[in-house]
Amino acid sequence: MKEREDNRFIKLVLSLHSSGWIALGKVANPLSGKVERDLDSAGSAIDMLEMLKEKTAGNLSEEESGFITGCLSALQMSYVEEVRADKSDASEKSSS
Repeated sequence: MKEREDNRFIKLVLSLHSSGWIALGKVANPLSGKVERDLDSAGSAIDMLEMLKEKTAGNLSEEESGFITGCLSALQMSYVEEVRADKSDASEKSSS
């Protein structure tokens, strides 16, 4: 039973992680086959992963904790890069 719960936790984290990558435009949307970027949705996926990490603190194995931390960190870093790129593009357009 514990192994099954562990697998469900990993699948949930992977689902949120995948949603984040799709929203960041890093992976094609499997429904449309297109690369679509939606930073609001990416932020929501990150927020949900952060909440899940906080709510499960102290109840995860070392492997699970490391897994969610790694997924969250990768999404956060990519999100920051995308926001910076948007700001850079906006400032280039306004100076043209």
